[in-house]
Amino acid sequence: MRDNFGQCLEWLLDHEGGFVDHPNDPGGATNLGVTRAVYEAWIGRRVSVDDMRALQRADVEPIYRAQYWDRVRADDLPAGIDWLVFDWAVNSGISTPAKAVQRSANARADGAIGPKTVLAIHGADIPSLMLDLYDARADFYRRLSTFRTFGAGWMRRNRETYLQAQRLHYSGTGGVNGRHDHSI
Repeated sequence: MRDNFGQCLEWLLDHEGGFVDHPNDPGGATNLGVTRAVYEAWIGRRVSVDDMRALQRADVEPIYRAQYWDRVRADDLPAGIDWLVFDWAVNSGISTPAKAVQRSANARADGAIGPKTVLAIHGADIPSLMLDLYDARADFYRRLSTFRTFGAGWMRRNRETYLQAQRLHYSGTGGVNGRHDHSI
């Protein structure tokens, strides 16, 4: 069984960066991509901004595994799709990317990836599905009220994630860039 979690977590942490507390970000104090509310729920107590600043990879890795990777069933998804869905789930919540991948794979769009969704995804054309997810994520961002503030970064992240997903997918299928590259 393949395990892309380690590679995907590296990419995710590169995207998320360190501590931020932007006044226009509804997530508030965030470090390594984990919001204060998520961290407090995880450990079962209130934390200070200084506690948030002190977070390390070892603190957030189990959160990403349990709250995002496992919840989108990433280990059951094709390489590349696992990364696209995981990164978007971290950035926007589980339901939005789950519904997007379900619609693209012609599964019932209920926002929860279950066995029927996994089967539908495996039966889909994966490069087309990856491009659909890229487009759906871009459309999702453009509709957000905070797009003017954060849109350029979100669009860059979406593009990087898509290109990384292609690398994951084609590294496992023997693809050659000239034949399989669906660049945007």
